[in-house]
Amino acid sequence: MSRLPPGQRYPTPAAALSAHWGYAEFRGIQPQVIASVLEGRDALVLMPTGGGKSLCYQIPALIRPGVCVVVSPLIALMKDQVQALLSKGVRAAALYAGLSRREQEAIYDRAQFGGLDLLYLSPERLLSDWTRLRLRQTQISLFAIDEAHCISQWGHDFRPAYRKIVDIRHIMPEVPVLALTATATPKVADDICAQLGFGLNAQRHETSFARDNLVYAVRGTDDKLAKLITTLQAVPGSAVVYVNTRGRTRQVSQELKRRNISAGFYHAGLSIHDRDAAQAAWLTNQTRVIVATNAFGMGIDKPDVRLVVHLDLPNNLEAYFQEAGRAGRDGQRAYALLLFREHDGVDLARKHEAAHPSPADIKRIYHMLGNYCNLALGAGEGAEYEFDVAAFAKNYQLDGMLVITALKTLQTEGVIYLTEAVYRPAMVHLLAGREELYDYCLRNPKLEKLIQLLLRTHQGVQEEAVYLKEHDLARHLGMIVADLRGQFQLLHRQKMLEYREQGELPLLTWTKPRGAAEHLALDWTKLRELEATRQQKLLAAIAYPTQATCRAQQLLRYFGDDCAVCGRCDVCTSQSKGPAAGHRDVDRYTFKVSALLRRDPLTPANILASFEERHHPLVSAALRAMLDGGLAEEAAGKIVLRAAA
Repeated sequence: MSRLPPGQRYPTPAAALSAHWGYAEFRGIQPQVIASVLEGRDALVLMPTGGGKSLCYQIPALIRPGVCVVVSPLIALMKDQVQALLSKGVRAAALYAGLSRREQEAIYDRAQFGGLDLLYLSPERLLSDWTRLRLRQTQISLFAIDEAHCISQWGHDFRPAYRKIVDIRHIMPEVPVLALTATATPKVADDICAQLGFGLNAQRHETSFARDNLVYAVRGTDDKLAKLITTLQAVPGSAVVYVNTRGRTRQVSQELKRRNISAGFYHAGLSIHDRDAAQAAWLTNQTRVIVATNAFGMGIDKPDVRLVVHLDLPNNLEAYFQEAGRAGRDGQRAYALLLFREHDGVDLARKHEAAHPSPADIKRIYHMLGNYCNLALGAGEGAEYEFDVAAFAKNYQLDGMLVITALKTLQTEGVIYLTEAVYRPAMVHLLAGREELYDYCLRNPKLEKLIQLLLRTHQGVQEEAVYLKEHDLARHLGMIVADLRGQFQLLHRQKMLEYREQGELPLLTWTKPRGAAEHLALDWTKLRELEATRQQKLLAAIAYPTQATCRAQQLLRYFGDDCAVCGRCDVCTSQSKGPAAGHRDVDRYTFKVSALLRRDPLTPANILASFEERHHPLVSAALRAMLDGGLAEEAAGKIVLRAAA
């Protein structure tokens, strides 16, 4: 079927799919999910990475009257999806930090008056009074909650604002809600449904997380870089290499290039321009390999990735499964390889322990944050600041990971909200009237050309803030951009105009007024529960590499799924599997760990350090079994043996 004029609804899902995506048929459970949405039912969708979750709400958005509101956690993810939809002729837009009020109003107007099919926004923006007012004036066809595991405090990327999405249902109870995720354990899936208020009419659509074309493997090696290079030489095609630090992205990519393997690198500390350039070069196969931190990958739909390599242990299996799942989306054979050294587990546990802030740490960093933002007590609610985490940590001589964890804790408790880095172009608003400007130019002839050019080229600059075309202005004036910015800063200081410089940093928002640090009201009981959950996830990740169980089975069982042995992973194909983590082994180490804990509570890192490195996976498996079975519990970062044990 050919495309309908904008605004007209398609008669069937197949017609919309053919017109805009060029596919003849749907995959897997997509038809059932779309049918339930078109019936107006709430639903939870559990589908693996690359399974086509987005179509489950994008297709109904072209059939149901009104606009589909998509709640998404990352600005970069929203931008990528909007660009992909626009390229397919689907009317989409995103609201995110950094847009001017005028641009926001234009997007709301398009949604209200039939100019959009999909509107993407963050959960924080969905909760604002202004957004709710505009949405009440708009016909909404569906609320789609992407990355819905963020709603659960038991998930791996908890966002407190997600917990409040249910409030929108009280305002528009007739609008169906579709929650989607690729990484949810059974406990997380149940929590999503509970938090969204899904009733008996709601449906749960699940498909197996098994990927028959994806081969999981773990390789033990003391020279990870050499193993990476031999693997890349053996497996042709596009590849992603994940590392845990920004510095290693550049280091590894340079070493690959030295070995004549084309590579780029990507991390959140790069400028927007550099990130976009690295991503574009990889997507278009100008570079074969991209070396990245976990900041890379969300929303990337490159079907022909043949290999994903993790050079470092991930913090949890949810992240590993999602990142590994970016390989082989075209259904062809692909590989997910984890390179492992025996001491990796204890190193990861120690880093986790070092980055775990105490209540005193959190209060101290909260106090420093208020001073850094120059906020008085009782002030700051709703205030936004460009915030460089590394600069803040350096200024106060703090460990960077400790700062990040403390900020996440403050965000979890709704004290602040920190976005990922976002590009914000420079803006200017002329405050002076024409007569005042005329007098000023007579007194300051060196600035007259700039003011006159600004009035000619930036329409509406005297009515409101507008985006600056700094490079165009500089070229017309025959000066460099740095000198142009100096003139704008001078005019700003003299209150002739308001000037906001271009930014590429995260935005920090104070969601509550600044209070005295000693009276900081946090739910310490809940925070201890969250830390205990993180500990269990960490132990599962540490135990994964050397368990003598089919890799696919290990991962699927973690998510409450199951499959027959894959017959392809390193465990299935190797006869020498290393130390086996069978029930007897785990029981034996449970006894040994219990004996240690009877003397004193210990951190996971302390416990691991009490055993030889080659036994760390078994120790981690025993610890996880003890926590899951109630034989032990986490308290203040340490594992405590329960009295009954």
